[in-house]
Amino acid sequence: MTLSSRVLCAMATRRTATLILLLLAAFMLSAAQALAHNVTEGDAGYIQEIWGVNLIPFMYLGAKHMVTGYDHILFLLGVVFFLYRMKDVAIYVSLFAIGHSTTMLAGVWFGWGVNAYIVDAIIGLSVVYKALDNLGAYRRWFGVQPNTKAATLIFGFFHGTGLATKILDYDIASEGLLPNLLAFNVGVEIGQILALAVILIVMGYWRKSSAFYRQAYTANVVMMSMGFILMGYQITGYFVAT
Repeated sequence: MTLSSRVLCAMATRRTATLILLLLAAFMLSAAQALAHNVTEGDAGYIQEIWGVNLIPFMYLGAKHMVTGYDHILFLLGVVFFLYRMKDVAIYVSLFAIGHSTTMLAGVWFGWGVNAYIVDAIIGLSVVYKALDNLGAYRRWFGVQPNTKAATLIFGFFHGTGLATKILDYDIASEGLLPNLLAFNVGVEIGQILALAVILIVMGYWRKSSAFYRQAYTANVVMMSMGFILMGYQITGYFVAT
């Protein structure tokens, strides 16, 4: 590779890293203006009005939720940040999907009444937890590395519970409820695959940069800050609401 080619490659990877940091910052700015797992008024009205089995619409709503769910995407980014083998990515994402799907389906089916602010604050905590894990904080502070697979599954339960609490805010028709929920969950997983594909493509380019590990520290600090913002926003909302 010629000198000019190396320079161009380095410039491209730096631009990629900068883009990721800017996207993270944009998420941080928008987080204070939106609730996690929010359902738009149009979608809420549609959910309340339809009856019977509507697989395609619910699948679309599930995919839309995941693609626009910044809390899910932030946690996924943290989970795969230092995973280089697709086998490891598949294992961790599957654990998150199992946790997310289980509590979303069970929460709506059995009508679990959990305060949305508390659940969403825990989801913000999951982002903080994973960012600190990526920074190696637990090993430095406590001399112990927590089980990352168990943590991914457990926080997946909370992410699913957060979605269930939001869905329960809208009176979904009991007719066709189970097929619609399953279709919604399939849509969520499709959206997760799409979001994950984008993350892995961008990370693949970024990791080629010699400055990746230095920039990775900054990115995880930003991610941790965003998690704290999400937590603070939800905790404030809880006390204002009560």
